[in-house]
Amino acid sequence: MNVALDLSLIGPAFVAGLLVLATHVPLGLQVLGRGIVFIDLAIAQVAGLGVIGAELAGWEAGSAAGQAAALGAALGGALLLTWTEKRWPDIQEALIGTLFVLAATGATLVLANNPHGGEHLKDLLVGQILWVSRAQLLAMAAVSAAVLALRAFAPARHARVAFYLAFALSVTASVQLVGVYLVFASLIVPALAVRRMRVPTLAGYVLGALGYALGLAASLAADLPPGPVIVWMLAGLALASVALPGTRGARDEGSPG
Repeated sequence: MNVALDLSLIGPAFVAGLLVLATHVPLGLQVLGRGIVFIDLAIAQVAGLGVIGAELAGWEAGSAAGQAAALGAALGGALLLTWTEKRWPDIQEALIGTLFVLAATGATLVLANNPHGGEHLKDLLVGQILWVSRAQLLAMAAVSAAVLALRAFAPARHARVAFYLAFALSVTASVQLVGVYLVFASLIVPALAVRRMRVPTLAGYVLGALGYALGLAASLAADLPPGPVIVWMLAGLALASVALPGTRGARDEGSPG
């Protein structure tokens, strides 16, 4: 594969990764503060189930109807988790895990008799980051801007609802770009590595961007699927960052809000 072709694949894929990181790094810090680590997996699976349902109904995943189905499923899951956090806050993590496994097994059951079911499930989990289109990138940019605006300007009294809605919007778009595994890794791995640094959000962006760039390059060089390689690269960089003598402060942006 020549250099020009490499760049034509890596360029859009790297932009997709940056757009995912734009929302997932700050949301990841918030998730750690709330102690609900598996929310991203749960909402991603619910959104994926919505995509599968839309396709079975005859709607293309990228169509307006398909996107509405995915977003509707994710918003429904987010609103459900908003209610359970108020009703049973002490078992919220367990309820999130339960929602995840129900959505995951639901997708398996829905696709059980589909001859391409295995391929659909693989795409949902691993993603197709190398084949993102310009239209997908523009849509993801709009979603990222909306999510960041929602987090910045939502009234304090609606912070809980804004948090879950931001998740639903962000995950619905990102899971279709990069898959469930990369969505979860982008949320949790940078946040874990930088949560106690003086400027954790900026550090998370830097670590995440390096992980995507090096992971994409390594996947092409080794002819391996990019999603799993990027996940491992993010984890490796996170471990390396722990050993660096960086300055750390008491401020932790992972506090609920």
